[in-house]
Amino acid sequence: MSTLSKRINNLSESATLKMTKLGRELASKGINIISLSVGEPDFNTPEHVKTAAKKALDDNFTRYSPVPGYPDLRQAIVNKLKTENNLDYDISQIVVSTGAKQSLSNVILTLIDPDDEVIIPTPYWVSYSEMVVLAEGKSVFIDTDIESNFKITPEQLEAAITPKSKLFMFSSPCNPTGSVYSKDELAALVKVFEKYPNIYILSDEIYEHINFVDKHESIAQFESIKDRVIVVNGFSKAFAMTGWRLGYIAANKEIAAANDKLQGQTTSGTCSIAQRAGIVAYEQGLESVLEMKEAFLRRRELVFNLLNEIPGVKTNLPDGAFYFFPEISSFFGKQDADGNVIKDSSDLALYLLNVGHVATVGGDSFGNNNYIRLSYAASDESLIEALKRIKDALGKLS
Repeated sequence: MSTLSKRINNLSESATLKMTKLGRELASKGINIISLSVGEPDFNTPEHVKTAAKKALDDNFTRYSPVPGYPDLRQAIVNKLKTENNLDYDISQIVVSTGAKQSLSNVILTLIDPDDEVIIPTPYWVSYSEMVVLAEGKSVFIDTDIESNFKITPEQLEAAITPKSKLFMFSSPCNPTGSVYSKDELAALVKVFEKYPNIYILSDEIYEHINFVDKHESIAQFESIKDRVIVVNGFSKAFAMTGWRLGYIAANKEIAAANDKLQGQTTSGTCSIAQRAGIVAYEQGLESVLEMKEAFLRRRELVFNLLNEIPGVKTNLPDGAFYFFPEISSFFGKQDADGNVIKDSSDLALYLLNVGHVATVGGDSFGNNNYIRLSYAASDESLIEALKRIKDALGKLS
């Protein structure tokens, strides 16, 4: 009998982290692995942000920080939301956390009681449903596919709502598909939410600046539901600050205070040095962000063309983020050289790792088994070689 809690036994391991770990294990044996499994920009943090961190050390910002974040960082976030998104908040509505991942978890733990339903469009980031498990809630999934560009309709949303629905959570731009909701598409969903005043909306906008269509549109812009929207964002993707662990929420004062309360009993305030760097990141413009976005745009075209050259692979052109989510079910039922049958997307991802030496992630972990996720946050040379390896490995299946 396990001595561990039901809570931890019910929790699944992160599939993205698992594939990254497996890739590293093979690499440690001298095998050349190209990792397309991790959601991390391959750029360095901008120099002016690193300089701000060094100055923070010299200025002795080395003590406990306020639980919801330094006031001047929260003010910088308020200014950013107003300037870039035309959203009005004050600092009492901002809570800074140890990465957007903690921000998401905090929101779910402060809103969801046992058996509350959380509506999640598929595919979704792997941790969404597991965070709901941790809160003892129930995930209700709305399935999408490549034909719909992985976006839900108002009719699908309304059909998923029950008296137990408490929260709707989604990302735009989306991880793992790169799909981006337009203002009109969001407005159509808002019309549904207006009928159900007890449902909150958790809007994960961490990929906001890696958006290749028009400007980013936040569902928080609609006044009729703004008080029920919790925006989650952070610095990891736009400023290549994944290791700095700096995210935040913008929400109504009651939810913000609840997140502050929860965080005060868990991690307390996030890293003081990272916070001081975050202020400078937001105050000194988006030049480095736009340079990175241009590189991602070029790589998107490169990978799209290479994927379309692989027989049996079906893909769309993502509008944002730095992922492709190609449909690969045509390979299910095929065998490798040893007679092992590819039964699902996890099998295919393991096959590509062991035979092609490319790390990807099976779509089953994102809620859509017929797909795999691959990141194009890698150099052009690595991407060209990785797609060649994938094509060769898939061609060996019979």
